[in-house]
Amino acid sequence: MAEPAIEAVVDEGLGNSAYLVNLGDGRALAVDVSRDLRAVRSAARRSGLSIAFAADTHLHADFLSGARQLAAEDGAQVLASAAGLREFDHLGLSDGDEVDLGGLTLRAWATPGHTFEHTSYLLADGAEVIAVFTGGSLLVGSAARTDLAGPRQAEPLARAQYASLQRLLSLPDDTAIYPTHGAGSFCSAPPGAERITTIGRERAANSLLAVADEDAFVKALTDSLGSFPPYFLRLAEQNRRGAAVLASRPALPPLTPAEVRRMISDGAQVIDVRTVQSYAAGHIRGSLAIPLRPAFASWLGWLVTDPGTALVIVAEPDNDLTDLVWQAAKIGYENLAGVLAGGIPAWLATGEPVASIPLTSAASVEPASVVDVRLAAEYGDGHLPRARCVELGRLAGVAADLADGPVVTMCGHGERAATAASVLERAGITDVAILPGGPDDWARATGRALEAGV
Repeated sequence: MAEPAIEAVVDEGLGNSAYLVNLGDGRALAVDVSRDLRAVRSAARRSGLSIAFAADTHLHADFLSGARQLAAEDGAQVLASAAGLREFDHLGLSDGDEVDLGGLTLRAWATPGHTFEHTSYLLADGAEVIAVFTGGSLLVGSAARTDLAGPRQAEPLARAQYASLQRLLSLPDDTAIYPTHGAGSFCSAPPGAERITTIGRERAANSLLAVADEDAFVKALTDSLGSFPPYFLRLAEQNRRGAAVLASRPALPPLTPAEVRRMISDGAQVIDVRTVQSYAAGHIRGSLAIPLRPAFASWLGWLVTDPGTALVIVAEPDNDLTDLVWQAAKIGYENLAGVLAGGIPAWLATGEPVASIPLTSAASVEPASVVDVRLAAEYGDGHLPRARCVELGRLAGVAADLADGPVVTMCGHGERAATAASVLERAGITDVAILPGGPDDWARATGRALEAGV
C-alpha cells in the first residue's frame, strides 16, 4: 500500500507533538494526544478521518492524555504498555506485540528510560518499517530526561535509556522518527524547529549518540537535566488511573466584583492573563500574572501548586477564554471559578482598589538590580553583567532574599518578568519594576556586551 500520511499536531506551549496517521480506509491512529483534542480533531475533520486507535508511548508527566476521551467519544481503542498498569480499558502491549491496523501493523518495542514503562511503536507495512514513534526516547538531537520518577531513579533510567537508544539505532537509517517531545519541552529537547528526524540523521548528528560508552552517556544526559514544573510529579499517576472523561467543554462563568472579593476571602487565587502592560498599569493586589499565550499551562501548573485551588480569571475582551480553559484542563486544573465580568474597569467602578508596578526601559536598567528569571540554560547563553539568575519556578522560595533594595525582573520578552513581579508582590516586596524586554534589548539600547556562562 502507499505510504500513509502522518500529520504532526504541535503543541507549541508544551513543546510536544501528537501524530495523526491516515490508515487509508477513512480511519486514523492518534499517537500521544493530550486532553485538549481540538487540533487533533480539526486535523481529522480536514482529512475526513475517524480516530479508531489512540496510542500512548508512556505515562505522560506534562499533560493528561486524551486517549480515554477518544475512547469514550469516538470509540477509539486505546493502546498502551501493559507495564503501565493503567486502570481503565485499554489493550496492554508487551514488547514485540503487534496490532493490526487494517493493512498496516503497529509493533510495540519496550524502550524504557524516560519512564520505566516507555514503549516505542514501529509502524510497518508487511516486513518494511515505515516509521517509529519514539515518544520520550530518541528525540531530535537528544533523548528525554530520566529523573521524573525521582532523583534516585535518574541514573538507572539513564542506563535504560542508553540501551533503548541502541536498540532504536538497529533500525535502517532511512526510518522516519516521530518523537513526542521537541524544542520547548521541559522533558528535555534542544532548541530548534525540527520536530521529525530519521535514524540516520540522529546517528550522524545527535551528540548523545556520539559518546564513548554507557557511562559517558549517563553523565552527559544527567548533567543536562534542568528544572521542571512540580505538576510533572502528579500527572503520570493521574494518567495511570485515567484522566476523567469530560462530559462537556469546561467553561468560565462571569463573576461580579462582589463575588470575586468573596472568593478571594475564601482562598481563591486570582490569575491575571492580560498583557504585561495591562497588568502593570493596574491589577488586583495579590493576583498572579500569567499572560495568556501558548506557554500558559506550563506556568499555571508551575506556580499554582495545588490543582484544587479555586481560580478566578481576570482577562481582557480579546483574550481567548476557550483556549484558556483547555490549556488548564490538559494539565488537570479544572477548578475554574469564573472570569471577572467587565474586567478591571468593572472592578474599579465598584470602588475596589488596584495595585500597579512600573515598567522600566532597557536603557535605564542598572544591571546589578536585575533578577533574570529565565531558565539557567537561557541565562548561560547571555545575560546582563552582574544580573542575578533566579529561575521563575524557584523565585517564591528566595523572595525574602530580595527585600533589600530595588529589583527589576527580566526574562526574554517580558511575560515571565511580569509573573515574577507578581510573585514578589505576593511576598510583600514592593520596590519592583518590570523590564518588558530581554538581554538583547538591553544590549542594543546600551551598546554594551552580554556575558555568557553561569
